[in-house]
Amino acid sequence: MSRITRILSVVFFAAIMYLILAEAATPWIKLPMLGNIGFVLFFVLFSVFHCWAVEGPKRTGIFFAVSAIVTYAMEEIGVRTGLVFGAYHYSDMLGIKLGHVPVLIPLGWFMMIYPSRVVAKAILRTSDVRSIPGITVLAALSAMVMTAWDLVMDPAMSTLARNWVWEKGGVYFGVPERNYLGWLLTTFLVYCLVGLLWRTDDAKSTTTGAFAALPVIVYAFFAIRYVATNAFPPLQVVAVFSMGLPAFVSLIQIWMNRSVDAQNAGNAADVTATAAEDTPSI
Repeated sequence: MSRITRILSVVFFAAIMYLILAEAATPWIKLPMLGNIGFVLFFVLFSVFHCWAVEGPKRTGIFFAVSAIVTYAMEEIGVRTGLVFGAYHYSDMLGIKLGHVPVLIPLGWFMMIYPSRVVAKAILRTSDVRSIPGITVLAALSAMVMTAWDLVMDPAMSTLARNWVWEKGGVYFGVPERNYLGWLLTTFLVYCLVGLLWRTDDAKSTTTGAFAALPVIVYAFFAIRYVATNAFPPLQVVAVFSMGLPAFVSLIQIWMNRSVDAQNAGNAADVTATAAEDTPSI
């Protein structure tokens, strides 16, 4: 099953890379695309299968369930009260709704919540993700990396595309400042809960190298897409530092530590082989 999930991860990675590059090339050449709904579905499948291949089905199920429940709850509360993100409502452009929130939205959260955590973990270069301080630090950095995406995504998706409408507008390209505090809070809760639930699971991610870096590459190319073309030209500069900086640092960390990761993976394989040899036959 691991081999199948790895293959599916690569297939959906290739599809997402094409769709991101097709969007970036739109001002110069029109390439076939799938629209917002198709893009989200392909992206979330990549995140699910990659997480499955790296962390296993149990951890993936926990991560997806926590992300879907928390983000849907925060969105529903946010739309009804305006307390979380500010006063807004969704249009009918994102498909069917559950309550006041399109079903696509919790999927859209997870599609980037997972890669953002991978980026943050690569930056920290720490294996201490089971302690409370480690969980908290990783959750805080992951939330910042995730919110950085919204800094360059939200204005065009709301103000121009009208997928959702800010009822009172906002000072940041029509988006209220409270929205970003809501993003930080929502994603921080997801990452903390996942970290605490994963803490009770003895499984460890052992995948290293290029395959493990695929979510970081997707995040980096997303940054390039917003730098290459943006409905709000000033956001091209914002994209460089909000998304581009964490993407760059995480890729540098992965590149500089690739030999260490390979050595650790080899040591783990040696330990497993030795344990198997020492196990008496029945």
